[in-house]
Amino acid sequence: MSEHKPEWPEPGDLVMATIESVMDYGAYANLDEYNKRGFLHISEISSARVRNLHDFIREKQKIVLKVLRVDIEKGHIDLSLRRVTKRERIEKVKAWKKDRKGEVLLRAVADQVGLPIETVYEKAGPIIEEADGLYESFETALKEGPEALTKLGIPEDMAKAFAKIAEERIHIKMVNVKGVLEIRCMKPNGVKCIQQAFADAKKAQKSRSSKIEFAVIAAPRYSVDVSADNWKSAEDLLDEVSQAVIDNITKAGGQGSFKREKQRR
Repeated sequence: MSEHKPEWPEPGDLVMATIESVMDYGAYANLDEYNKRGFLHISEISSARVRNLHDFIREKQKIVLKVLRVDIEKGHIDLSLRRVTKRERIEKVKAWKKDRKGEVLLRAVADQVGLPIETVYEKAGPIIEEADGLYESFETALKEGPEALTKLGIPEDMAKAFAKIAEERIHIKMVNVKGVLEIRCMKPNGVKCIQQAFADAKKAQKSRSSKIEFAVIAAPRYSVDVSADNWKSAEDLLDEVSQAVIDNITKAGGQGSFKREKQRR
């Protein structure tokens, strides 16, 4: 949370700022995360020639700036706009929005457990910010359950509140990958062996953040459908679960093969 950040930024830091006033020689900006004011000189607005500052910035505009110098004794903070790359700007805005969402969710947790927000942060904030990040901890609770937070040292009732709020307010976009298994077992109990091969493979790969579905296409062909929160996880899980089915049926005296379907992203 912003009130728990260091009192002053450091040179090189990227900060979210709101332009307070624009003058001929530069602009003053409020640093949203620090409750401080800094100065943006006209020479740090753009690498191109600046004839009119209002062509680049305006009052009440929220922008990403880079800290150049900090003089704590004088209370001065010098800022730059031209030294912020496009990538840095995108990543900072993304992180800032996540921090804001995390703070809103943490307040919801405080309401859930009936404690002041300061108390909740004191018990959980430093732990989760060091481990994953405030917003990311809610995603972890959603994917892995409250146990993932209690392992870090967060009280059980609070961890359950994290998971409950995450489930109510966070939607994780899933991606889907598919493949086809050909599974055969000519033994008298072959059907049961095949069913067990699929069941054991699915059980071994059980995860809150992914979903595995098997379906009969036409024996001996079976579809494998895997959903996860990112492409790499989905593709890795598809390979793992398919290989597990093949290994299981092979041990039971059958045979199998797998073919991945081409994916459109």
